[in-house]
Amino acid sequence: MSTPFTNPLSIPVLGFCAYSGTGKTTLLKKLIPELNNRGIKLAVIKHAHHNFDVDIPGKDSYEMRKAGARQMLVASHIRWALMTEDEVDEAPELPHLLQQIEQDAVDIVLVEGFKKLELPKIELHRAAHGKPFIHTHDSNIQAIACCDDTQVPSELRRLDINDVGQIADFVIEYAQNWQPTSKLPLTPQPPECGCELDSSKTLSVCQGIEKILSYVTPVTEHKLVELDELNGRVLAQDAISPVDVPQQTNSAMDGYAFNYSEPMLESYTLVADVMAGHQYAGTLQAGEAVRIMTGAPVPAGADTVQMKELATESGNNVSFQGDITLGQHVRLAGEDIAKGKTALAAHNRLQAPEQGMLASLGFGKLPVFRRPKVAVFSTGDEVCEPGEPLKASCIYDSNRFTIKSMARKLGCEVIDLGIIHDSEEALADALSQAAVKADVVISSGGVSVGDADFIKLALEKVGQINFWRINMRPGRPLAFGQIGDSLFFGLPGNPVAVMVSFMQFVQPALRKLAGEKNWSQTMVPAVADCKMRSRVGRTEFTRGIFHLAADGKLHVTTTGAQGSGMLSSMVKGNCFVVIGEQDEQLNPGDTVYIQPFADLL
Repeated sequence: MSTPFTNPLSIPVLGFCAYSGTGKTTLLKKLIPELNNRGIKLAVIKHAHHNFDVDIPGKDSYEMRKAGARQMLVASHIRWALMTEDEVDEAPELPHLLQQIEQDAVDIVLVEGFKKLELPKIELHRAAHGKPFIHTHDSNIQAIACCDDTQVPSELRRLDINDVGQIADFVIEYAQNWQPTSKLPLTPQPPECGCELDSSKTLSVCQGIEKILSYVTPVTEHKLVELDELNGRVLAQDAISPVDVPQQTNSAMDGYAFNYSEPMLESYTLVADVMAGHQYAGTLQAGEAVRIMTGAPVPAGADTVQMKELATESGNNVSFQGDITLGQHVRLAGEDIAKGKTALAAHNRLQAPEQGMLASLGFGKLPVFRRPKVAVFSTGDEVCEPGEPLKASCIYDSNRFTIKSMARKLGCEVIDLGIIHDSEEALADALSQAAVKADVVISSGGVSVGDADFIKLALEKVGQINFWRINMRPGRPLAFGQIGDSLFFGLPGNPVAVMVSFMQFVQPALRKLAGEKNWSQTMVPAVADCKMRSRVGRTEFTRGIFHLAADGKLHVTTTGAQGSGMLSSMVKGNCFVVIGEQDEQLNPGDTVYIQPFADLL
């Protein structure tokens, strides 16, 4: 599937496209000096399918960028370079990249990659590779640079892939004949009615998430809840610390507290022992020290602690060894959290670490948002309730239970509506009743193209549908819509596809609905230990098993067969390997990104 492209520049842009291994970069490395020798000033944009860095660790520019500078510009009398940190989920948009080019300084822009764009291109082809032609489904191919064994349609310009001079002639000819496209005013498009029923409409994973989140309005109702009941809840107001943490300046280890001086004294007189929970009432004088335990208050007159392992006692005196610096091993009052400061901001989800910290500050109750209510049901006459006899040609309902478990793990209140059989009337009634009770209604089954589609008809009757297809596997069919003030998710029927779809689309919606802010899906780089295939233009969620290898890096392999009905692959696995839309194949040793199951499953 191609993507529309409009050249934003007043100079020509010409792409070079080919399958991996054909030699795009090799050709361009020869073509660029050839064009330069002919007086052509070039800009080149290369699309990388992986993370990269043009800077060197240790250099000032690298360190400033890693410290948080979104843009870093380095300049000298020879060259200047602008590096921009702009992490996006999708491939960068070529029109945006082109607008960074100083078009007054170049004659033409050559582009390597972006073969899905409706961009004028030269196709590179080698018959020996056995790859299909690109021109058969891309009308933007201007010429084919190929080997002698390649048969080219008569209507297409043929170039010799090994004759750089001939290809340079074509580039110059193209640039000379190029005319900018007149920019006609765009025809106004009617607003989306929210009831899009065109099952051919497709979205990327990121587009789907963005659309869904645009419909989510976080809950605002909140109440005070006991500290012990806060796990999984979302904080509704900032928690302001009523005390300093630590409350008193104290020792960070077992040792000796004294007043630092330069030079240090040869020995100090021990005047007391200070245990945790107790304090020395007096003020230490010069030449005095106390034995002190970890967490015990540092006495007045002392400012430094030396660990007991680097101290020697002799009678009532103690001497120290090793390097000593002023203030070492001393924790200052309020250095962790100062009294009156925000200990934990609102909209954070509370788990064990947050509960422990809030308990240490003395909080007994805290305001949290109410739990989102989620109604869940399964559809299909072929679905049976677990625990009951299995009918002929039927299957047990597993999806409802995985959905309920994931929703509860996100702190939701779950309403189980059971199994609704295939009937437009029954489904419409179930949807209407569920929307009255719940913030979100989730069904599984009946949304794929070619099904009886009762759920689609029922939803059209009581609510509205927003989209149906996502460019992903598993989980391509996905219905999202609204029933009154409630959101509706129609998940696929295949068990693995249900969990993938929930994790990618329902999870961010429920987190936003619950009041959680600044959450993002955990993505961790790992090294592939096996070959993984996908299809360009589709995001693949492969079940994987990751582990920490002897090289100190995370490595991942697949669980084996990847059928979307194979629940055993989810049980064996501990992550999804996310194969992006731009990747057709990942090989052993490639860097991949994984989504660990630990956040939700």
